[in-house]
Amino acid sequence: MKLESAIVRLQGAQKNVQNATSFLEVQDGVLASAGKILNRMIELKGLSDDVMKNSSDSANYNREFQDLQMQIYDMASLKFNGVSLFANTTTKNGGTEARFSNLNQDLTLDNTVSIFVSAEGNSGPIVSVNKSLLLSALTINASTLTAVSFSSGATAGNGVFSFAATDSSSVINLSDISVGVFTQAIQNVATLRADNGASMSRLRFAGEEMALQETNLIAAKGRITDVDIAAESTRLAKYNVLVQASASMLAQANSSADVALMLLR
Repeated sequence: MKLESAIVRLQGAQKNVQNATSFLEVQDGVLASAGKILNRMIELKGLSDDVMKNSSDSANYNREFQDLQMQIYDMASLKFNGVSLFANTTTKNGGTEARFSNLNQDLTLDNTVSIFVSAEGNSGPIVSVNKSLLLSALTINASTLTAVSFSSGATAGNGVFSFAATDSSSVINLSDISVGVFTQAIQNVATLRADNGASMSRLRFAGEEMALQETNLIAAKGRITDVDIAAESTRLAKYNVLVQASASMLAQANSSADVALMLLR
């Protein structure tokens, strides 16, 4: 039956929405941690600029700063059930690096996952879940405070710095970065979290709409196939009265014949 098939497909789509919501929740958790790391980095910057600190103190702050850069890169490589939480290139198999923009991210690139939110599958409405461009958002041109591709960062003399590092050979020092670059990085992470929240909100409304559709389809199926309990109960009571009346009449007729036989004897 078509209604049954539509109900089953809706139930599957709702599970897809739940999985996508979980994906975004995990992604937002990583972004929140990245924001905390950046806050710690800017705190280290302030501590290292204190004239009361000796060279040993400054070196210790710088080592922590460099370790945190590698931690951020490791976080950007995390996956959810085999699907990368964050995008970096324009295609699944490589290609041009995608670049973060706090004004407009190119959603045609490989930084989205399509979630089907109807019983029609890929022919129906689709919600694009954004795979945040974390590495690019943390790679900033110091002169313009704009984000660039991750591979452009931390090369000698180009004025571009990244708060993520693949290994100890590509880290940068606290003394290399101005407070303005730190502030821009924090703003970029806030933008990524805002995009994440927008996608999560849309998925929530899509899930609620599908749940309502499922309820209505189940009700429609019930009206077509289910028994009307009230009508059937009334009909049963009616036929029970008729059966009992018939049995009473037959018993009375049988007793009348017995009386006639007694008179004849």
